[in-house]
Amino acid sequence: MSAIALDELVAIDVHTHCEVSASGRSSLSDELHSASGAYFKVEGHRKPTLEKMAAHYRERRMAAVVFTVDAEHATGTEPIPNEEIAETAAAHPDVLIPFASIDPFRGRAGVRQARRLVEEYGVRGFKFHPSIQGFYPDDRLAYGLYEVIEETGTVALFHSGQTGIGAGVPGGGGIRLKYSDPMRVDDVAADFPHLKIVLAHPSFPWQDEALAVATHKPGVHIDLSGWSPKYFPPQLVRYANTLLQDKVLFGSDYPVLTPDRWLADFAELPVKDEVRPKILKNNAARLLGLAGSPSDKGL
Repeated sequence: MSAIALDELVAIDVHTHCEVSASGRSSLSDELHSASGAYFKVEGHRKPTLEKMAAHYRERRMAAVVFTVDAEHATGTEPIPNEEIAETAAAHPDVLIPFASIDPFRGRAGVRQARRLVEEYGVRGFKFHPSIQGFYPDDRLAYGLYEVIEETGTVALFHSGQTGIGAGVPGGGGIRLKYSDPMRVDDVAADFPHLKIVLAHPSFPWQDEALAVATHKPGVHIDLSGWSPKYFPPQLVRYANTLLQDKVLFGSDYPVLTPDRWLADFAELPVKDEVRPKILKNNAARLLGLAGSPSDKGL
């Protein structure tokens, strides 16, 4: 397989989940997976393999950033190996872009793993889910990871706002929403001024806070995953059309929300014609440093 041919892509989905390993192991407990499926109204909460995900996006002429969530410290569930995700992505380089996830509670061992995943496996970013992992993004226990991510020029993607994981389970499955307030990423952006950051999702109930951080800190971007665009807050659409048009990214949250559903609803939004290709592909290509992107061409 050849590497990503940027000119041939319709879009780049910066937010998809690997929910099952090749051995059949899930990234979360059955209880949390079931709750997420019910929240997103996904019948049976499908768990496509990485091979199926590659085929799904290839058929649509899209590329997809793919990752799991390592929250073993908080959940007790062994994560899907980052190496497996990276190796499968390497077998499908035309469509899959590997991110990794490392539980901040792994300490120095996690920092060493992060560097190895970049240098030996070619991962392009790291996914953090503060609510599931049980840490505030501005907690110093994660700073060693941020140092590696900043140094290697990869991306730190933070879940922000409410989560469907644990929704409806007694006590939310022990998952606390407070950790995913996007204002807790503001210190990270200040302390690591060259770190490339993505705030994932419309950050309900902190949408204005996310917009404030993204407009104030040059390295902070917003992805639009996890919500159908028809439910986007009006201020998010307004900023995506104007001040943040170069910093907003298409993401679906596949498999709980499909790119087909997301794109169909996005087509109905009052987004400027000149802004649509930025959101769907160009901003992500530049952020990820893909060959053929504006930054790659020195523009």
